[in-house]
Amino acid sequence: MRFTKMHGIGNDYLYIDGFQETVKDPETLARQMSDRHFGVGSDGLILILPSAQADFRMRMFNADGSEAEMCGNGIRCLAKYVYDHGLTRKDAITVETLAGTLTLELTVQGGKVARVRVDMGRPRLERGEIPMLGVPGRVVNEPLAVGDRSFQVTAVSMGNPHCVSFVPDVAAFPVTTYGPLIERHPAFPRRTSRGAAHPDLGTGRRGDPGLRHRGVGHRGGRGAHRPGGTPGRGAPARRRSRDRVGRGRPCVHDWAGGGGLPGGVARGVRRRR
Repeated sequence: MRFTKMHGIGNDYLYIDGFQETVKDPETLARQMSDRHFGVGSDGLILILPSAQADFRMRMFNADGSEAEMCGNGIRCLAKYVYDHGLTRKDAITVETLAGTLTLELTVQGGKVARVRVDMGRPRLERGEIPMLGVPGRVVNEPLAVGDRSFQVTAVSMGNPHCVSFVPDVAAFPVTTYGPLIERHPAFPRRTSRGAAHPDLGTGRRGDPGLRHRGVGHRGGRGAHRPGGTPGRGAPARRRSRDRVGRGRPCVHDWAGGGGLPGGVARGVRRRR
């Protein structure tokens, strides 16, 4: 079986062309291939498949074998793959995911994709859309009891669930200790990715969010671990929901290892490579 390993700002996945290959048990294959000691090593497995309603269909499996709705970095790499491998000649494509059909704009230079922008749609802020159990409404700066502590969290879905706490020192936040507990907290029936972000996130100042991906594990904003695209877009949306960023203005965040990336405007969030 042929596969390709790709990454978006360090968020790495293994890609299999479902037009050419058949994967009978993607959950098991994702666990085996994603293992960083005994496999190839990755954050998960992405299958590129035909679609009856879009140009392509994406199925994504986390490193633990669980199927996820989508991933911002993962879908951008998919766009580069299908163009560079001749599966399309279009500079704008649609991709069917479990989070809905997304539109991607491709910038081509020298016959290869150099940049991809994905419109990830509007942030879903209502509790039922995340989903998160409890009283209907938005989850903004709400206390969440986790083990021996309580955290103020704000929740959002960008197609998959995330919750974040705004803290003055992201590096000191115990993501590795409490991240697994929050990921599997009973308030989140489909589990959740967990993040900590600096209050200045989105203002152009540095302050990368520390992230724990649902089904993957810890991905700190600096050093060996890299941020995910979907949580990275969710954090500015959560910040905007707390009126920390003005509505209608682009929300810019400077990722480690990359330039300033526009986070989006009030009508939706766009992810650019």
